[in-house]
Parts: sequence; structure tokens; C-alpha cells
Amino acid sequence: MTRTTPFPYGSFWKKVCLGSALLAGTVFGGLAQAAPALMPVPQSVSASNGVASLAGGVRIVWATPPSPLLQRAAARFSQRLGALTGASSAHGGPYVLHISAAYDPAYLTVGAKEHYALTTSADGAHLEADGPAGVVHGLATFLQLVQKTSDGVVVERLHIDDAPRFAWRGLLLDVSRHFASVETVKRQLDAMELLKLNVLHWHLNDGTGFRVESRVFPKLTSVGSHGQYYTQAEVRDIVAYAADRGIRVVPEFDVPGHALAVLQAYPELAAQPLPEVNAVGENLNNPAMDPTNPKTLTFIRALYAEMETLFPDHYFHSGGDEVLGTQWTSNPKIAAYMKVHGYKDAPALQAAFTAQVEKILSSQGRVMMGWDEVSEAPIPKNVVVEGWRGSKWTGSATQAGHPVVVSSGYYLDMLTPSRTHYAIDPYDTKANGITPEELAETHPKITPLLQAFIQDPNAAPLTDDQKKMVLGAEGALWTEVVSENMLDARLWPRTAALAERFWSSENVRDVDDLERRLPVVMAELQSTGLQAAQHENALKEALAPAHTGPLSTLLSVTVPVRNYALNRLASKSGDAMLSAPVAIADPDAFEAIRFNDMAKRYVAGEKSLKVPLKAMLASWAANDEAFVAIAADVPALEEVTPVSHTVAALSNAGLNVLNGASGTAWRLDAQHLIAAQEELFHNSSNHLLSLRREQPPGGLLIAILPGIKALISSQN
Repeated sequence: MTRTTPFPYGSFWKKVCLGSALLAGTVFGGLAQAAPALMPVPQSVSASNGVASLAGGVRIVWATPPSPLLQRAAARFSQRLGALTGASSAHGGPYVLHISAAYDPAYLTVGAKEHYALTTSADGAHLEADGPAGVVHGLATFLQLVQKTSDGVVVERLHIDDAPRFAWRGLLLDVSRHFASVETVKRQLDAMELLKLNVLHWHLNDGTGFRVESRVFPKLTSVGSHGQYYTQAEVRDIVAYAADRGIRVVPEFDVPGHALAVLQAYPELAAQPLPEVNAVGENLNNPAMDPTNPKTLTFIRALYAEMETLFPDHYFHSGGDEVLGTQWTSNPKIAAYMKVHGYKDAPALQAAFTAQVEKILSSQGRVMMGWDEVSEAPIPKNVVVEGWRGSKWTGSATQAGHPVVVSSGYYLDMLTPSRTHYAIDPYDTKANGITPEELAETHPKITPLLQAFIQDPNAAPLTDDQKKMVLGAEGALWTEVVSENMLDARLWPRTAALAERFWSSENVRDVDDLERRLPVVMAELQSTGLQAAQHENALKEALAPAHTGPLSTLLSVTVPVRNYALNRLASKSGDAMLSAPVAIADPDAFEAIRFNDMAKRYVAGEKSLKVPLKAMLASWAANDEAFVAIAADVPALEEVTPVSHTVAALSNAGLNVLNGASGTAWRLDAQHLIAAQEELFHNSSNHLLSLRREQPPGGLLIAILPGIKALISSQN
């Protein structure tokens, strides 16, 4: 497909995204008052031909009678359109959207036909789709073209021809560590639909809980769920809800590791005596099944057979990651078995076990999917490998003939900003992993476990044949430090950035443009059902009842520490971290992003920005006194008071620059503060450092640092 206008680089779209840059605070009726911010970027977009009025509403006309599935898609579209534009009396005739959709027998498979073409003109629109998935995607795009202006509701007049780059565009949701209600899961599916994601990878068991009702093994429900689980009826409801939205549900039931919840219910399958759940220092991920016990594979066969009745997808994820070798080697019976059967180490035993699990799934008509550890086992080439320990595994697994889904670089629980994830391409074999520079700085002991995460400097680019083996990619959110009321905000809008990386051309890489569009998209998600803002406001209200303003201001310019540094802090504070300010801090601090961009432009010569920059800095400088007042006797707030002090000091330094202050003492103080804050950013810039280095109070990093540094440096 050719690109009529090189979106997003054409002059029209530069104006679109510049308008979107005014996003912060300019949300009206659920839509930013700016030109549409399409996400994911379509494959082909024509130049704008103006707008058409939607004052009379939108009426859908079908070329052929729609299926019930398409009727429900149309109903959702109408409901969302109303939520975005607000209730208004119709003026004139309706704007007619003509839809024609071909039948697709491959709907809800990796071969689904997702292409669509959408034309919005002055007198109506036409959506032509190769299948139901294309209709769902085209309706989502239409919603993004709608604007609420001073002249009323309008739609941008364009021609879009669009199809995804990758067939598998997923999101892993971990409901074992922290359970999520049916309502919460459905909210994520709604957001996924709007961003054209099409796989929910549902992580349903781990050390913390087994989350699906089992009638074959009732103790999994009565003991292993700890009282939080989905009934089988609820699972079927969610699977059907997802299917309506073009989303496949791939379940993950992890074996032989990450099995504590299962083993609490059936301890006879355990390789070691089970730990006390509340014991200090215990890693609940460690307990593993005994692969030498014949009952283990019998259990897995029966469990998988039952779970497969709930999940119709062709793929079934069996986990297979992070098995602690000492679980087996320190068990005399297992060690003796290994010696008799010639297994030199735990990975060799696991490889044999993995092969047996694959045979079970194959005999039950399913294709096994597993974490990249399974690629080291003698398994058929159709087994899907999910690369998570580094981009090099994409290369090795595809070279071995395995289909691959990439999650390396897309772990949202690392709390890195959208631009970091966005820069990683699923095909890049060197994009993610521990670098030589990181090793040189920390000098860790190179264990086999660590070696798996180290970049391969000699990793070859994927060949064309290998690229064909990459089904797609997934974002992943592990929820050790994510409660249910944090989930919406921890997932979105960063998942939207990943959705674009997985859908759009690899040439769409402008991170500044991404950051201009993200808040507009987030406003749309909020208006259509996402509850990130509501939940964040509730968390703030719990910390500072009736006085959340100073906390909101501080959080607007701070971000959480990265790369599992927060997990390290939480290991000391426990669940208190789930209600602390850092639980609310957004990895994409939009206000800070806007300030940093404005400061850079001011230094480059855009002096008209002095007034708004001064207003922002004055607000942040004045906030410290108010924050100190609300923090008194609130330990979680008192802990981050030093961060508030530093924000004020840095803001005053920025004001000094803009006011032309003389002297050097304040400048030297600012430089020292900047250096100290840069070191804190560095201290969680990778896994190795985040485990060892000092972290900021309460886990909050100051996100306006680049802008302040630009202002200070401009006066040197």
C-alpha cells in the first residue's frame, strides 16, 4: 500500500500533532480540542479534505444484513460516539456510514482478515472490511476522526487504507499476584478493542493464587485461589466478550514452576516442602512441581483438559519459565532419578518434562506456547516461543524454526515510559538485554541465569524467512506491585504506544509525535469507560482527604523508579507501597513532558514560551509549602517531602534563569541538585543497578529534570 501523505510527517499531520500537544488541560466533552490523533498510525492516509458535520448524528447502513456480532459492534460504536461527543439534539439529516464486510472463516485466529478501508467525505462515509475484525478496527478509527469543535461535532474527511504489521498483538494480564474483577478485565478488553490489540494473554496461576474454578480439582478453588477466582461461567463470559471485540483469549497455566498455589492445594506434587506464605524473604515464585512423580503429568493432563473447555483458542500457554534448579537437585529422590536417567542438570530434566507437556497439549488438539526457556527443549517446531529474557531469543528461536511472540522490551511493570518501549522493534535482535556497559559498571557474577539476559553482540539480524516466523508481540504487566485500582493507569496509555508499535509500519518512530498523541488517546479511553483517573483520584483522596491538590501537583512532575527498583522498595514496605504516592505516579508524566518540550524550544529560540514556562515553574515552586502542610503526620507523604523540596528548588532555579538572575551561588546549587537527581535516574536505569543502588525517597523521580537542565545549561 502506498502512503498518499507520509503520515505522520506531512505538513497537515504536523499541525494535527502540534494541536494535540496542547492536550494538557484542553479536554472538552471527552475529546481534546485538537485535530484527530490517530493511534495506531494507519498504513496509508490521504491528505485532509476538511471536515464534515455530524450534527445529525451517525446512521449505519449495511451493504448486507449484519451478523449479531456486527450488530453488537455497531451498538458499541454508537454508545462510544455518544460518550465522546455528549448528548445533543440532532440538526439535519444523519451522517450515513455505509459498511460492507466480507465473511471471514478465520476470524479469531492468527489468520484473521483485519484489513479495512475507510473514506469519510462531505456527504457520508464508507467502510469496507475484509472480515468482522476489519469492521471493528475501522469503527475504532472512525471514532478517532471525530472532534468536538466550537462549530459542533465534526469528522475529518480522509481516506484510510489500513492493515496490521503483525497478526499477534497482545497484552498479558497477570491476575494471580493481584486479582482483577470481571468488570476490570472487561474494561481492558474495551480499551484493547479501541487500540486494535487482538490477544489477551491471561496469566491465571502463579505462586499467589490459582484463579479459575476447577471442578476436576476442587482444592484449586477452595485452597489455591485464596477466595479470589473466576467461576467457569465468568470465564466463558469474558471469552465471549473478548471475541465480540476481535480479541482471542490465550490462557496461561504455568508448569512446572510458579506453582505454589497449585501445590498448596495438592502438596503431593511438590518437589520440596512448601514455604510459609508469610515467611520473610520467601520467594513465592520458587516452589516447583516434581517432574519425576507420575502423578504430576496425570494432574497436568486432566487440568489442561478441563481448562480447554473454557478457552477455545488454538494456543495454550504452559509457562515453563524461571524454574529454580535447586528445587530438584536438592531433593535426593529427584537427584537420584536424574542420575539414573542421564540428566546432567536441572535444565536437562526440565527439557524432557517440557516435551511431555507438549505431547499432552498436542494430543488434546492444542498448540503449546511457552516462555523462551522451552526453546531449549526437544519440542516440535510448531510450539510458539515467547521471548522475554532478551531480544536475542527472537533470533535463536526463529532460527530453530519456532514461531515467536516477542515480549522482550515490552514489560510494563518495569515502569519505563512509553518512548522507551516504543523504540524497540520486535524484529531487532539487539534491542533488549543487559549490555556490556551495564556489566562493566556493576561487575556481577555471570551465572547461567544472568547469561540468559545478556545481549549477544554477535546476534545477526533476522533473515526474511525468520521475520515470517515472528507472529507478533505482547505487552506484559506483572502485578506484584499493582493492585486492582492501579491497573487501568499502569496499563494505559503505555499499552497504546505498544499497540502502535505492533500495528504500524516500522518507519513510524517519532517519539515526540507519539507523546503529543498519547494524552488525546487517553482522554478518549477515559471517556469510553477506562477508570484510571477515577482510581487515581481515590488513591489521592485516601492519602490527603479533601486536600489532594498539592499531591496532584507533585505527582504531575514525578515518575516512579524503573526496572523493578519499585519491587525492591516494596519488599521492605509490603502492601503499603500499593497506597503510597508512587502507586499513583505515571511513568508518562504528561505535564512534565510538556514542560521539557517547551523548555527545549525556549532555549532554541522560541522566546514566546517564557510566560507559560514561568507560570508552570512558579506553581511548582509554591506547591512545596502546601505539600508540607498536608504531609504532616501522614507517613507516606512525609516520606516524599524531600522530593517536594527538591522540585521547589529546581523550579526556583528555572525561574532565576527566566528572570535573568545574576550571581553564581544559586546556579552552582542547581547544578549540584541536577547532578544528584541524574544519578538517581541512573540508579534505576537497568536491572543490575536497580537492585544495588540508592533510590529516591518514596521511589519518586523528578520528571522535569531535562527541562530544568536545559534552562540552566543555556546560561553557561
